[in-house]
This record gives sequence, C-alpha cells and structure tokens, in this order.
Amino acid sequence: MSKRILIVEDDIHISNIIKMNLNLVNYETTQIYDGLAALEAIQNSMIQVSGSAAGPFDLIILDVMIPGMDGFQLMERIRPLGIPVIFLTAKTTVFDKVNGLKLGAEDYMVKPFEAIELLARIETVMRRYGKEEQAIHYKGVDVYLDKREVTVYGEKAELTPKEFDLLVVLLKNKNIALSREQILEKVWGFDFYGETRTIDTHVKELRKKLRLQDSIRTVYKIGYRLED
Repeated sequence: MSKRILIVEDDIHISNIIKMNLNLVNYETTQIYDGLAALEAIQNSMIQVSGSAAGPFDLIILDVMIPGMDGFQLMERIRPLGIPVIFLTAKTTVFDKVNGLKLGAEDYMVKPFEAIELLARIETVMRRYGKEEQAIHYKGVDVYLDKREVTVYGEKAELTPKEFDLLVVLLKNKNIALSREQILEKVWGFDFYGETRTIDTHVKELRKKLRLQDSIRTVYKIGYRLED
C-alpha cells in the first residue's frame, strides 16, 4: 500500500513540484494550501469511519509561512497525533530551525531544495518510524529489503552487496535521472575514491541479471534512470 504524504505549502508551484516527485516514486499525496484546512484534514484522517477514511497520513511536509495558521502553530496542535513532520521553509535562521525541531519536527529543510534530497530525508524519517516498505516489486523483480534478497520471476538472483544497494537506490528514485555522482554518494558513500566507471559496470550487471535492459536507461552525460 502506498504511503500517504500531506503537502502543506501555499506556493502552488512548489507544492506541485513536490507532488510530482513524490508521485514518481509511488507516494500518495494530498495538497493543502493553508494551516486551518490542513488541521481539519489531519484531524479527519485520524477518524476511521467504516472503512470510508483512508487512514492517518504517514508523513507531513509542512511550510512555516502559510496563511490561516502558520506551520509552527499547526505543529503544536498536531504533535500529540504522532505523525512525523518535515518542515520545508524559507526561514533560514538558527532560531527558527531550533524552534521547529523543539516543537517535534523530524527534520527541517530550507528552500530552495533538491528533490532528491527531500526524497532521501523522507525515506530516512519513514525508516525511523518503521513505515518503510520491506519489499519492493517491479516488473517481475521482487526485492526483500530486510533479507537483502532479490528474485526475478520467482527465481533467486545472485547480486553482490553493491549491486543490491544500487538496485534499491534506482527503485526508490524510479523515473528520476540520477547523476553518477549522486549514485556514488548514495551507494558507495562520500569516502569512495574510485571512478564513476564502476557504476557503469554495476549497471551492466543489473541489466543482465534482472532482465532490465530496457528499463535502466542511460541518461546522456548525466547517469541513469529506472523507468516504468
């Protein structure tokens, strides 16, 4: 089941960008543009009425400077509900960041932001709350995160540890073009001093082992993208 994320952002353009990127990686999103409406939606989501309600949101992305009720005020009201919150705001002072975190937010991101960084922080928060999916399914490929096992149409695939990590990164960023530098950072870490050609070798192996020759696309002069 897709995880539900509430986007509370009054800038429609930014809200739509966030929605687009979250939908690309299969999150279900709801957009709201002011604090009072967000409070009502959050409270309603907690009420289960004979299966008609979709259930609580799994995470909230919350701007601070929104009309009706600002993000800090809204955070004070919803903190007892236990829904993780990531503040996303143009307020850059240390005081504002500390205030947001003291109110109970899981993270605090400053605009402008990179979509891939937001997705990574969402993933981190989801993992912290035990909301991360334990299996990912894609075109006959089943990835079991806890056991670090992969099957292709029911048959076990033998992947190296880095091949497995690379596959997970591609799956969690589906339809997003990742540069070789981004892949190196996510899979090999900041302390890796090798060449980006090692990524090409690992991608070649994944394509062959998982029958994904037509799905892992090379993005010219950038890197790779896993496509639906």
